[in-house]
Amino acid sequence: VFDPSKVSYADLLKVFWENHDPTQGMRQGNDRGSQYRSIILTTTPEQQAEAEASKAAYQQQMTKAGYGEITTSIKPLEEYYYAEEAHQQYLVKNPFGYCPLHATGVSYA
Repeated sequence: VFDPSKVSYADLLKVFWENHDPTQGMRQGNDRGSQYRSIILTTTPEQQAEAEASKAAYQQQMTKAGYGEITTSIKPLEEYYYAEEAHQQYLVKNPFGYCPLHATGVSYA
């Protein structure tokens, strides 16, 4: 759960962009389906604006690196549900579990 007293929203967005490929639509690597889509869910108008601005800035970096259009959706959060217990802290519980990093290597400047 995002806690702004521990990390800034700007830092959270940087980690988000740099740790997956936001150009893959409804997938990440070999995993396909809407549960693998790139999406940012916001809780305030300020977050919405900051997320949109970060997407535009990162698109410039991605374009320079030869990537296509970012397909990440950004929309207000309507409802929130915690994942099932089996999915909480997945890599702590499954240190060798399948959860590859599909980052592009493009830095968010």
